Formats: sequence, structure tokens, C-alpha cells
Amino acid sequence: MIKALIFLIDTFSRLYLLILLMRFWLPLLRANFRNPIVQGVLRYTSSIVVPVRRFVSPIGQLDTATILIAFVIQFVVLLTIGVLTNINYGTQPFVALFESSSILAFALSALLELAMLNVTLFIFSIIVRVILNLLGRYFGPISDMLVDFTEPLIKPIRTVIPPLGIVDLSAYITVILLIALNIALADLLAGIR
Repeated sequence: MIKALIFLIDTFSRLYLLILLMRFWLPLLRANFRNPIVQGVLRYTSSIVVPVRRFVSPIGQLDTATILIAFVIQFVVLLTIGVLTNINYGTQPFVALFESSSILAFALSALLELAMLNVTLFIFSIIVRVILNLLGRYFGPISDMLVDFTEPLIKPIRTVIPPLGIVDLSAYITVILLIALNIALADLLAGIR
């Protein structure tokens, strides 16, 4: 029963965190805020971001309130999963989870998990964009948002490796580099745990 609860908490928190992280990146990537998908992202996250923004101001286009909320959610989820795992397996004393070194480890883990989730968001977005391009159809606001979201990552690679006729390898190379980055972050995370 506890494993199923951990799965549900982890899955639903990651889905919401992906939407929050998308909200964080949209202004930085100069996305079109008239796009209905972007408006949906803003609508789903505004109820939690707008009240926090009253106390935490943005730094330029850096939405500090959104990233703070994402960090707090990830931290609480990791702590909750740690408590539930401890209850399920009894591997360490319950009080040890709340020692300062454990709290620091949870905080660092939360930062690395968020970084990995950011990278995963870009990987997924690029893959979906490539698939939609291969289908040869325009999918309206989804296609537009994916281009806005992924082009800043793909464009520098495209300048180094230009398209070969109709074959553009820049998206594939970008995905490979992002996967390598995720592997490095996973190794750092494993060192903390």
C-alpha cells in the first residue's frame, strides 16, 4: 500500500512540477503568451504562483517565485517519500530524517531533481517536436509552443552543424547532449544519497 502511495505522490508531483517549470522557462525563452497552451500553463499555475510573487519579486525575467515553489514542492515530496519509505522498511530511525545533515541532503537532492526534471522537460519537448515534424503536419498552438520552447537550445547546435539538405541533425545532437547532462546530474544525485 505504501509503495502505491509513494508512486502516486511522485507521479502527480512530477506532472505538476513539469507545468511549473514550463511556466518558469516560457518568459526566458520569449514564448508567445497569446498561445492557448501557454495560457493554459499560466492558468494552472497562477493560483499558487501569484500569491508567492507578492513576497518574492522576480529578478529581471527570472521568475523566482515559480522556481521557489517548485523547490519547496520537490523538497516536501522527497521528505514525504523518505518518511513513507522509513515507515515501510524501517531502515533508519525516524528522527534521523530530520537531522540537519539529512535536511541538507534532502535540499541538495531537491535541487538536483529539479535540474534533472528541467533537462527531461527539454528532451521530451524536442522529441515531440521532431515527431510532429516527421509527420509533416502543422499542429497549431502545440507546434508553435514547441518551437518557441526548443529553438533556443537547438539553434546554437544548428550553427555548428548546419542541416544536410532536408536532414537537420541539430535536434538529435541536442537531445544526446541533454541526456548526457541528465546522466551527470543523476551521478551527482547518487553521490548525495
